[in-house]
Amino acid sequence: MQLTDFDFLLPEELIAQQPAARRDASRLMSLERQTGQVTCGDFSDLPSFFRPGDLLVLNDTQVIPARLLGQKLTGGKIEIFLVRRDMQAETEDWFCLTKSSRAPKPGAEVLLGDKLRATVLEEAEEPYRRVRFECDGDFMQQVEAIGHLPLPPYIKREDDQNDRSRYQTVFAREKGAVAAPTAGLHFTPEVLDKLRAGGVEIHSLTLHVGLGTFLPVRVDDVTEHKMHSEFYNVPQETADAVNKAKLEGRRVFALGTTSARTLETAATDEGMLQAGCGESDIFIYPGYRFKIIDALITNFHLPKSTLLMLVSAFAGREFILSAYRRAVEERFRFFSYGDCMLIY
Repeated sequence: MQLTDFDFLLPEELIAQQPAARRDASRLMSLERQTGQVTCGDFSDLPSFFRPGDLLVLNDTQVIPARLLGQKLTGGKIEIFLVRRDMQAETEDWFCLTKSSRAPKPGAEVLLGDKLRATVLEEAEEPYRRVRFECDGDFMQQVEAIGHLPLPPYIKREDDQNDRSRYQTVFAREKGAVAAPTAGLHFTPEVLDKLRAGGVEIHSLTLHVGLGTFLPVRVDDVTEHKMHSEFYNVPQETADAVNKAKLEGRRVFALGTTSARTLETAATDEGMLQAGCGESDIFIYPGYRFKIIDALITNFHLPKSTLLMLVSAFAGREFILSAYRRAVEERFRFFSYGDCMLIY
């Protein structure tokens, strides 16, 4: 299976640079796997695809303003990008990317505003450095005060105040992601209430989305690609609800590829969901047999990306690429701030 098998032509003007005027004002393309039917409509149509008893699993991770701008004690400017906290450390040690005219060496000290300082501890797994932070007061409060939101690289502008709310789901509560679970950006409290009123169960899990979601696949044979690990947590309540739904033959909808990957990571060979925390580095591409999910709500993904491979594994590569060609023809908006797709 070659990387070129997951390529498609995308006009640059279809890459959404701003969110829609309202969260729920996006368009919706639905793909029915059994019949091959494709329909185009509005996101407001989504509740009509659910049945009473269906279960929706969402990712409640919260994006942190991970880009920290500072100055080395030697005088040079530096950007430190928080990627993942070192869960084994009792101090605020993070695996980070750094950007400066000269790469900081172990021992380099950095000032980040008036209350936050950083020391580069060591070079970690390429391309990361482990950095220790010390601050006056609460660390995450300082990050919220001085950090910049890490918009995806295909959004060709600086972050602004609007992104603080719109590049965040309305159900975000667990801080730690450096990228949003973007399928959730379309949802409003009203949409969630309408689903509940229609008999849909809604449960949450956490996957702190890392930079791996944006990193390009650099091998021609996709089976040789290695995913970066990301922290996840499946609450016992969610595991119990999903398992009950599976045993009763009710459908499980994953809201986003991050929810889908977490569910499949924590699944047993028998198709049951295990509660608990861990690190997920699951790579899903065509040939994978899904154990938990019956439907997937997602956005339109980059050419040659692992996310495109995941949806191709779920719906079939040719079916997905055909739908993407139609989305281009009908001028759907692509990527994080783009339109929505339902595969069921």
